[in-house]
Amino acid sequence: MSLYIHLLACAFGLGSWVAINGMWVELPLIVNILPEGWDLPSYLTVIIQLANIGPLLVTLVHKLCPGRLHENLVIYAVLTVGILACILLTVFWEKTTVFLGQPRSMAFFIITFFLSLVDCTSSVTFLPYMMQLPNKYITTYFIGEGLSGFLPGVVALAQGVGMAKCVDVPDPLSNLSNPAHENTTLEAQYLHPNFSTEIFFSFLVVMMVISLGAFGLLNHAPRTFTLSTEDLVSEPGTVVTVSGGLENEAANNSGKNNQEGATVDQPKPLIVKRYYSNYELTFIYCMVVWANCATNGLLPSVQTFSCMPYGNMVYHLSASLSSLANPMACFIAMFAPKRSLVLLGILCFLGTGCGGYNMTMAVMSPCPLLQDSQLGKTLIVLSWILFTGLLSYIKVMVGVILRDQSHIALVWCGAAAQAGSLVGSLIMFPLVSIYHLFKSGDMCNSKCTL
Repeated sequence: MSLYIHLLACAFGLGSWVAINGMWVELPLIVNILPEGWDLPSYLTVIIQLANIGPLLVTLVHKLCPGRLHENLVIYAVLTVGILACILLTVFWEKTTVFLGQPRSMAFFIITFFLSLVDCTSSVTFLPYMMQLPNKYITTYFIGEGLSGFLPGVVALAQGVGMAKCVDVPDPLSNLSNPAHENTTLEAQYLHPNFSTEIFFSFLVVMMVISLGAFGLLNHAPRTFTLSTEDLVSEPGTVVTVSGGLENEAANNSGKNNQEGATVDQPKPLIVKRYYSNYELTFIYCMVVWANCATNGLLPSVQTFSCMPYGNMVYHLSASLSSLANPMACFIAMFAPKRSLVLLGILCFLGTGCGGYNMTMAVMSPCPLLQDSQLGKTLIVLSWILFTGLLSYIKVMVGVILRDQSHIALVWCGAAAQAGSLVGSLIMFPLVSIYHLFKSGDMCNSKCTL
Protein backbone atom coordinates (compact mmCIF):
# COMPACT_ATOMS: atom_id res chain seq x y z
CA MET A 1 0.00 0.00 0.00
CA SER A 2 2.85 2.41 0.79
CA LEU A 3 4.42 1.95 -2.66
CA TYR A 4 0.99 2.27 -4.27
CA ILE A 5 0.35 5.62 -2.52
CA HIS A 6 3.87 6.81 -3.43
CA LEU A 7 3.19 6.08 -7.11
CA LEU A 8 -0.18 7.83 -7.02
CA ALA A 9 1.25 10.87 -5.21
CA CYS A 10 4.03 11.12 -7.81
CA ALA A 11 1.60 10.76 -10.73
CA PHE A 12 -0.72 13.31 -9.14
CA GLY A 13 2.16 15.81 -8.97
CA LEU A 14 2.67 15.47 -12.72
CA GLY A 15 -0.36 17.67 -13.35
CA SER A 16 0.80 20.56 -11.19
CA TRP A 17 2.92 22.52 -13.70
CA VAL A 18 3.21 20.21 -16.71
CA ALA A 19 1.43 22.51 -19.17
CA ILE A 20 3.48 25.63 -18.42
CA ASN A 21 6.73 23.67 -18.13
CA GLY A 22 5.94 22.04 -21.44
CA MET A 23 5.48 25.38 -23.17
CA TRP A 24 8.76 26.73 -21.77
CA VAL A 25 10.82 23.84 -23.14
CA GLU A 26 9.01 24.11 -26.48
CA LEU A 27 9.72 27.85 -26.77
CA PRO A 28 12.96 27.40 -28.81
CA LEU A 29 10.70 26.14 -31.60
CA ILE A 30 7.67 28.36 -30.96
CA VAL A 31 9.54 31.71 -30.85
CA ASN A 32 10.67 31.16 -34.43
CA ILE A 33 7.08 30.64 -35.65
CA LEU A 34 4.79 32.95 -33.69
CA PRO A 35 4.90 36.68 -34.57
CA GLU A 36 6.00 37.85 -31.08
CA GLY A 37 9.46 36.32 -31.59
CA TRP A 38 11.96 36.81 -28.79
CA ASP A 39 9.43 38.88 -26.80
CA LEU A 40 7.11 35.87 -26.46
CA PRO A 41 8.44 34.75 -23.02
CA SER A 42 7.66 38.14 -21.49
CA TYR A 43 4.07 37.90 -22.75
CA LEU A 44 3.79 34.41 -21.30
CA THR A 45 5.04 35.46 -17.86
CA VAL A 46 2.39 38.19 -17.65
CA ILE A 47 -0.39 35.87 -18.83
CA ILE A 48 0.68 33.26 -16.30
CA GLN A 49 0.52 35.81 -13.51
CA LEU A 50 -2.90 37.10 -14.61
CA ALA A 51 -4.06 33.56 -13.89
CA ASN A 52 -3.32 34.23 -10.22
CA ILE A 53 -7.00 35.10 -9.95
CA GLY A 54 -7.46 31.37 -9.30
CA PRO A 55 -5.21 31.01 -6.23
CA LEU A 56 -6.38 34.44 -5.04
CA LEU A 57 -9.98 33.26 -4.93
CA VAL A 58 -8.98 30.02 -3.21
CA THR A 59 -6.97 31.92 -0.59
CA LEU A 60 -9.84 34.35 0.05
CA VAL A 61 -12.30 31.50 0.52
CA HIS A 62 -9.93 29.87 3.02
CA LYS A 63 -9.65 33.18 4.85
CA LEU A 64 -13.29 34.27 4.81
CA CYS A 65 -14.99 30.87 4.99
CA PRO A 66 -12.67 28.45 6.79
CA GLY A 67 -13.51 24.83 6.11
CA ARG A 68 -16.08 25.62 3.41
CA LEU A 69 -13.90 24.95 0.36
CA HIS A 70 -13.98 21.38 -0.95
CA GLU A 71 -10.45 21.02 -2.28
CA ASN A 72 -11.24 17.66 -3.89
CA LEU A 73 -13.86 19.23 -6.18
CA VAL A 74 -11.56 22.14 -7.04
CA ILE A 75 -8.76 19.75 -8.00
CA TYR A 76 -11.09 17.69 -10.19
CA ALA A 77 -12.24 20.89 -11.90
CA VAL A 78 -8.80 22.36 -12.56
CA LEU A 79 -7.39 19.08 -13.92
CA THR A 80 -10.37 18.71 -16.25
CA VAL A 81 -9.91 22.28 -17.50
CA GLY A 82 -6.22 21.54 -18.00
CA ILE A 83 -6.94 18.52 -20.17
CA LEU A 84 -9.40 20.45 -22.35
CA ALA A 85 -7.01 23.40 -22.70
CA CYS A 86 -4.13 21.12 -23.75
CA ILE A 87 -6.37 19.54 -26.39
CA LEU A 88 -7.29 22.99 -27.75
CA LEU A 89 -3.61 23.95 -27.72
CA THR A 90 -2.75 21.13 -30.11
CA VAL A 91 -5.25 22.54 -32.62
CA PHE A 92 -5.02 26.34 -32.31
CA TRP A 93 -1.52 27.16 -31.02
CA GLU A 94 -0.31 28.47 -34.40
CA LYS A 95 -3.43 30.52 -35.28
CA THR A 96 -2.87 34.29 -35.40
CA THR A 97 -5.25 37.27 -35.31
CA VAL A 98 -4.70 40.87 -36.41
CA PHE A 99 -4.91 43.05 -33.30
CA LEU A 100 -4.16 46.79 -33.38
CA GLY A 101 -2.74 46.39 -36.86
CA GLN A 102 -0.29 43.65 -35.85
CA PRO A 103 -0.58 39.85 -36.12
CA ARG A 104 -0.92 38.42 -32.62
CA SER A 105 -1.12 34.90 -31.24
CA MET A 106 -4.44 35.52 -29.51
CA ALA A 107 -5.56 31.88 -29.50
CA PHE A 108 -2.23 30.80 -28.01
CA PHE A 109 -2.47 33.50 -25.34
CA ILE A 110 -6.07 32.67 -24.35
CA ILE A 111 -5.35 28.94 -24.06
CA THR A 112 -2.17 29.73 -22.13
CA PHE A 113 -4.25 31.73 -19.66
CA PHE A 114 -6.48 28.74 -18.88
CA LEU A 115 -3.48 26.42 -18.61
CA SER A 116 -1.87 28.92 -16.26
CA LEU A 117 -5.10 29.11 -14.25
CA VAL A 118 -4.82 25.37 -13.73
CA ASP A 119 -1.15 25.40 -12.79
CA CYS A 120 -1.33 28.47 -10.53
CA THR A 121 -4.36 27.14 -8.67
CA SER A 122 -2.51 23.87 -8.10
CA SER A 123 -0.12 25.76 -5.80
CA VAL A 124 -2.88 26.38 -3.25
CA THR A 125 -4.91 23.18 -3.72
CA PHE A 126 -2.61 20.24 -4.57
CA LEU A 127 -0.10 20.87 -1.79
CA PRO A 128 -2.69 21.47 0.98
CA TYR A 129 -4.47 18.29 -0.15
CA MET A 130 -1.23 16.37 0.44
CA MET A 131 -1.47 17.44 4.10
CA GLN A 132 -3.97 14.59 4.50
CA LEU A 133 -1.18 12.09 3.90
CA PRO A 134 1.86 11.29 6.06
CA ASN A 135 4.91 13.49 5.67
CA LYS A 136 6.87 11.00 3.54
CA TYR A 137 4.40 11.34 0.67
CA ILE A 138 4.82 15.09 0.31
CA THR A 139 8.39 14.62 -0.96
CA THR A 140 7.09 12.06 -3.45
CA TYR A 141 4.56 14.64 -4.58
CA PHE A 142 7.38 17.16 -5.10
CA ILE A 143 9.19 14.56 -7.21
CA GLY A 144 6.08 14.27 -9.37
CA GLU A 145 5.92 18.06 -9.58
CA GLY A 146 9.54 18.07 -10.70
CA LEU A 147 8.80 15.38 -13.27
CA SER A 148 6.20 17.74 -14.72
CA GLY A 149 9.21 19.67 -16.00
CA PHE A 150 11.59 16.73 -16.46
CA LEU A 151 9.46 14.62 -18.81
CA PRO A 152 8.58 17.47 -21.22
CA GLY A 153 12.27 18.39 -21.18
CA VAL A 154 13.28 14.86 -22.19
CA VAL A 155 10.65 14.81 -24.94
CA ALA A 156 11.86 18.21 -26.18
CA LEU A 157 15.44 16.90 -26.33
CA ALA A 158 14.23 13.93 -28.39
CA GLN A 159 12.24 16.31 -30.57
CA GLY A 160 15.34 18.38 -31.36
CA VAL A 161 13.54 21.72 -31.20
CA GLY A 162 15.06 24.92 -32.48
CA MET A 163 18.00 23.48 -34.41
CA ALA A 164 19.17 25.90 -37.10
CA LYS A 165 21.97 26.48 -39.59
CA CYS A 166 23.17 29.49 -41.54
CA VAL A 167 22.90 29.22 -45.34
CA ASP A 168 23.66 31.57 -48.23
CA VAL A 169 20.57 32.91 -49.97
CA PRO A 170 20.33 35.45 -52.84
CA ASP A 171 19.98 39.07 -51.72
CA PRO A 172 16.91 40.49 -53.56
CA LEU A 173 17.99 44.12 -53.00
CA SER A 174 21.36 43.59 -54.69
CA ASN A 175 19.68 41.91 -57.64
CA LEU A 176 17.51 44.98 -58.23
CA SER A 177 20.44 47.41 -58.09
CA ASN A 178 22.85 45.28 -60.09
CA PRO A 179 21.16 42.42 -61.97
CA ALA A 180 24.45 41.28 -63.49
CA HIS A 181 26.01 40.64 -60.10
CA GLU A 182 24.25 38.36 -57.67
CA ASN A 183 25.09 38.87 -53.99
CA THR A 184 24.16 36.49 -51.23
CA THR A 185 23.39 36.97 -47.57
CA LEU A 186 23.35 34.61 -44.63
CA GLU A 187 19.98 33.47 -43.38
CA ALA A 188 19.03 31.17 -40.53
CA GLN A 189 17.14 28.10 -41.66
CA TYR A 190 15.53 26.06 -38.92
CA LEU A 191 15.71 22.32 -39.24
CA HIS A 192 12.56 20.26 -39.03
CA PRO A 193 12.08 18.70 -35.58
CA ASN A 194 11.83 14.94 -35.26
CA PHE A 195 8.12 15.29 -34.55
CA SER A 196 5.67 18.16 -34.64
CA THR A 197 4.60 20.59 -31.95
CA GLU A 198 1.11 19.11 -32.10
CA ILE A 199 2.48 15.71 -31.05
CA PHE A 200 4.41 17.37 -28.22
CA PHE A 201 1.27 19.07 -26.92
CA SER A 202 -0.59 15.75 -27.21
CA PHE A 203 2.01 14.33 -24.85
CA LEU A 204 1.03 17.05 -22.36
CA VAL A 205 -2.60 15.94 -22.68
CA VAL A 206 -1.58 12.39 -21.73
CA MET A 207 0.31 13.63 -18.67
CA MET A 208 -2.70 15.65 -17.51
CA VAL A 209 -4.97 12.62 -17.93
CA ILE A 210 -2.55 10.52 -15.86
CA SER A 211 -2.59 13.15 -13.13
CA LEU A 212 -6.39 13.25 -13.04
CA GLY A 213 -6.62 9.46 -12.93
CA ALA A 214 -4.01 9.28 -10.16
CA PHE A 215 -5.89 11.84 -8.09
CA GLY A 216 -9.12 9.91 -8.47
CA LEU A 217 -7.44 6.72 -7.26
CA LEU A 218 -5.59 8.57 -4.50
CA ASN A 219 -8.79 10.21 -3.31
CA HIS A 220 -10.54 6.85 -3.05
CA ALA A 221 -7.61 4.80 -1.76
CA PRO A 222 -8.26 3.05 1.55
CA ARG A 223 -6.80 5.22 4.32
CA THR A 224 -5.11 2.44 6.27
CA PHE A 225 -2.19 4.74 7.07
CA THR A 226 -1.98 7.43 9.74
CA LEU A 227 -3.05 10.79 8.41
CA SER A 228 -1.42 14.18 8.98
CA THR A 229 1.09 14.32 11.80
CA GLU A 230 -0.28 17.75 12.68
CA ASP A 231 -2.87 16.02 14.86
CA LEU A 232 -0.25 13.81 16.47
CA VAL A 233 2.29 16.47 17.42
CA SER A 234 0.76 19.65 18.70
CA GLU A 235 3.46 21.31 20.77
CA PRO A 236 6.98 22.50 20.05
CA GLY A 237 9.84 20.32 21.18
CA THR A 238 7.86 17.09 20.98
CA VAL A 239 9.98 13.95 21.04
CA VAL A 240 9.84 11.76 17.95
CA THR A 241 11.85 8.57 17.72
CA VAL A 242 14.54 8.27 15.09
CA SER A 243 13.28 4.91 13.90
CA GLY A 244 9.69 6.08 13.68
CA GLY A 245 10.18 9.47 12.07
CA LEU A 246 7.21 11.76 11.65
CA GLU A 247 4.79 8.90 11.02
CA ASN A 248 5.05 7.38 14.53
CA GLU A 249 2.80 8.71 17.27
CA ALA A 250 4.50 11.03 19.70
CA ALA A 251 3.59 11.37 23.33
CA ASN A 252 0.95 13.96 24.10
CA ASN A 253 3.07 15.54 26.79
CA SER A 254 6.22 17.42 25.82
CA GLY A 255 9.66 17.94 27.37
CA LYS A 256 9.95 16.65 30.90
CA ASN A 257 7.04 14.18 30.84
CA ASN A 258 8.38 12.50 27.71
CA GLN A 259 11.85 12.13 29.19
CA GLU A 260 10.48 10.63 32.41
CA GLY A 261 8.48 8.05 30.48
CA ALA A 262 11.38 6.90 28.36
CA THR A 263 12.94 3.51 29.00
CA VAL A 264 16.30 2.05 28.14
CA ASP A 265 14.67 -0.20 25.53
CA GLN A 266 13.36 2.75 23.50
CA PRO A 267 15.40 4.18 20.60
CA LYS A 268 17.26 7.42 21.13
CA PRO A 269 14.85 10.35 20.69
CA LEU A 270 15.25 13.08 18.13
CA ILE A 271 13.89 16.53 18.94
CA VAL A 272 12.05 17.86 15.89
CA LYS A 273 11.46 21.60 15.81
CA ARG A 274 7.80 22.04 15.03
CA TYR A 275 7.36 25.79 15.24
CA TYR A 276 9.41 28.81 14.21
CA SER A 277 9.58 32.32 15.53
CA ASN A 278 7.93 35.17 13.66
CA TYR A 279 11.34 36.34 12.41
CA GLU A 280 12.18 32.87 11.10
CA LEU A 281 8.79 32.55 9.40
CA THR A 282 9.27 35.96 7.84
CA PHE A 283 12.63 34.83 6.47
CA ILE A 284 11.09 31.59 5.17
CA TYR A 285 8.27 33.39 3.37
CA CYS A 286 10.72 35.95 1.97
CA MET A 287 12.68 33.06 0.44
CA VAL A 288 9.45 31.71 -1.03
CA VAL A 289 8.61 35.09 -2.59
CA TRP A 290 12.11 35.68 -3.95
CA ALA A 291 12.67 32.15 -5.29
CA ASN A 292 9.41 32.24 -7.21
CA CYS A 293 9.93 35.85 -8.30
CA ALA A 294 13.25 34.87 -9.86
CA THR A 295 12.34 31.46 -11.31
CA ASN A 296 8.81 32.27 -12.51
CA GLY A 297 8.98 35.97 -13.36
CA LEU A 298 12.31 37.76 -13.69
CA LEU A 299 14.56 35.27 -15.45
CA PRO A 300 12.14 33.33 -17.72
CA SER A 301 11.22 36.62 -19.41
CA VAL A 302 14.78 37.08 -20.66
CA GLN A 303 15.95 33.50 -21.26
CA THR A 304 15.81 34.03 -25.00
CA PHE A 305 18.03 37.11 -24.73
CA SER A 306 20.55 35.41 -22.46
CA CYS A 307 20.82 32.19 -24.50
CA MET A 308 19.88 32.84 -28.15
CA PRO A 309 23.00 34.93 -28.91
CA TYR A 310 25.03 31.79 -28.19
CA GLY A 311 22.97 29.83 -30.72
CA ASN A 312 19.75 27.87 -30.89
CA MET A 313 21.45 24.74 -29.58
CA VAL A 314 22.49 26.59 -26.40
CA TYR A 315 18.96 27.93 -25.92
CA HIS A 316 17.54 24.48 -26.50
CA LEU A 317 19.90 22.87 -23.98
CA SER A 318 19.45 25.57 -21.34
CA ALA A 319 15.64 25.39 -21.59
CA SER A 320 15.53 21.59 -21.47
CA LEU A 321 18.30 20.85 -18.98
CA SER A 322 17.25 23.58 -16.56
CA SER A 323 13.80 21.96 -16.49
CA LEU A 324 15.52 18.67 -15.61
CA ALA A 325 17.24 20.39 -12.69
CA ASN A 326 13.91 20.79 -10.92
CA PRO A 327 13.16 17.07 -10.37
CA MET A 328 16.84 16.47 -9.62
CA ALA A 329 16.54 18.99 -6.79
CA CYS A 330 13.46 17.11 -5.55
CA PHE A 331 15.36 13.81 -5.52
CA ILE A 332 18.19 15.43 -3.58
CA ALA A 333 15.69 16.90 -1.15
CA MET A 334 14.22 13.43 -0.65
CA PHE A 335 17.52 11.82 0.32
CA ALA A 336 19.32 14.84 1.77
CA PRO A 337 16.71 17.11 3.39
CA LYS A 338 18.34 20.09 5.07
CA ARG A 339 16.11 22.28 7.23
CA SER A 340 18.85 24.66 8.36
CA LEU A 341 17.70 28.17 7.53
CA VAL A 342 21.33 29.30 7.37
CA LEU A 343 22.13 26.68 4.71
CA LEU A 344 18.96 27.49 2.77
CA GLY A 345 19.91 31.16 2.88
CA ILE A 346 23.37 30.36 1.47
CA LEU A 347 21.85 28.25 -1.31
CA CYS A 348 19.44 31.09 -2.08
CA PHE A 349 22.38 33.48 -2.35
CA LEU A 350 24.26 31.13 -4.72
CA GLY A 351 21.18 30.61 -6.88
CA THR A 352 20.67 34.36 -7.00
CA GLY A 353 24.27 34.77 -8.17
CA CYS A 354 23.66 32.38 -11.07
CA GLY A 355 20.48 34.27 -11.90
CA GLY A 356 22.45 37.52 -11.85
CA TYR A 357 24.89 36.10 -14.40
CA ASN A 358 21.99 35.06 -16.64
CA MET A 359 20.42 38.50 -16.36
CA THR A 360 23.74 40.20 -17.16
CA MET A 361 24.12 38.16 -20.34
CA ALA A 362 20.55 39.09 -21.30
CA VAL A 363 21.31 42.79 -20.80
CA MET A 364 24.39 42.43 -23.05
CA SER A 365 22.35 40.75 -25.83
CA PRO A 366 22.99 40.33 -28.72
CA CYS A 367 26.70 40.43 -27.80
CA PRO A 368 27.20 38.69 -24.43
CA LEU A 369 30.53 37.66 -22.93
CA LEU A 370 32.45 34.81 -24.61
CA GLN A 371 29.80 34.60 -27.30
CA ASP A 372 31.84 32.61 -29.80
CA SER A 373 33.67 30.35 -27.35
CA GLN A 374 32.72 26.96 -25.96
CA LEU A 375 33.47 28.29 -22.48
CA GLY A 376 30.80 30.99 -22.79
CA LYS A 377 28.24 28.50 -24.11
CA THR A 378 29.02 26.04 -21.33
CA LEU A 379 28.84 28.72 -18.64
CA ILE A 380 25.42 29.98 -19.66
CA VAL A 381 23.94 26.46 -19.77
CA LEU A 382 25.46 25.54 -16.39
CA SER A 383 24.34 28.84 -14.91
CA TRP A 384 20.73 28.18 -15.90
CA ILE A 385 20.89 24.63 -14.53
CA LEU A 386 22.34 25.75 -11.18
CA PHE A 387 19.96 28.70 -10.95
CA THR A 388 16.93 26.46 -11.41
CA GLY A 389 18.25 23.58 -9.31
CA LEU A 390 19.32 25.59 -6.26
CA LEU A 391 16.14 27.63 -6.02
CA SER A 392 14.01 24.53 -6.68
CA TYR A 393 15.67 22.79 -3.74
CA ILE A 394 14.83 25.78 -1.57
CA LYS A 395 11.18 25.71 -2.66
CA VAL A 396 10.91 22.00 -1.87
CA MET A 397 12.48 22.31 1.58
CA VAL A 398 10.40 25.35 2.44
CA GLY A 399 7.30 23.35 1.51
CA VAL A 400 8.40 20.52 3.80
CA ILE A 401 9.10 22.96 6.64
CA LEU A 402 5.77 24.73 6.33
CA ARG A 403 3.96 21.43 5.99
CA ASP A 404 4.98 20.71 9.57
CA GLN A 405 3.46 24.00 10.70
CA SER A 406 -0.17 23.75 9.62
CA HIS A 407 -2.52 23.42 6.68
CA ILE A 408 -2.97 27.17 6.39
CA ALA A 409 0.81 27.63 6.35
CA LEU A 410 0.95 25.67 3.09
CA VAL A 411 -1.94 27.68 1.67
CA TRP A 412 -0.06 30.91 2.42
CA CYS A 413 3.09 29.33 1.00
CA GLY A 414 1.28 28.88 -2.30
CA ALA A 415 -0.08 32.41 -2.11
CA ALA A 416 3.42 33.79 -1.42
CA ALA A 417 4.80 31.81 -4.35
CA GLN A 418 2.23 33.27 -6.71
CA ALA A 419 2.75 36.77 -5.32
CA GLY A 420 6.47 36.54 -6.00
CA SER A 421 5.85 35.26 -9.52
CA LEU A 422 3.41 38.11 -10.17
CA VAL A 423 5.84 40.79 -9.00
CA GLY A 424 8.64 39.42 -11.17
CA SER A 425 6.45 39.30 -14.24
CA LEU A 426 5.06 42.81 -13.75
CA ILE A 427 8.62 44.14 -13.45
CA MET A 428 9.93 42.44 -16.57
CA PHE A 429 7.05 42.82 -19.02
CA PRO A 430 7.37 46.60 -19.58
CA LEU A 431 11.15 46.36 -19.69
CA VAL A 432 11.07 43.65 -22.36
CA SER A 433 7.95 44.32 -24.43
CA ILE A 434 7.30 48.05 -24.01
CA TYR A 435 10.66 49.78 -23.49
CA HIS A 436 12.64 47.07 -25.35
CA LEU A 437 15.66 47.34 -23.07
CA PHE A 438 16.74 43.85 -24.16
CA LYS A 439 17.88 43.59 -27.76
CA SER A 440 17.34 40.61 -30.02
CA GLY A 441 19.77 39.65 -32.74
CA ASP A 442 20.26 37.51 -35.81
CA MET A 443 22.39 34.46 -35.14
CA CYS A 444 23.79 34.59 -38.67
CA ASN A 445 24.27 38.34 -39.19
CA SER A 446 24.84 39.97 -35.78
CA LYS A 447 28.27 41.66 -35.71
CA CYS A 448 29.85 42.07 -32.30
CA THR A 449 33.05 44.01 -31.73
CA LEU A 450 35.54 42.87 -29.11
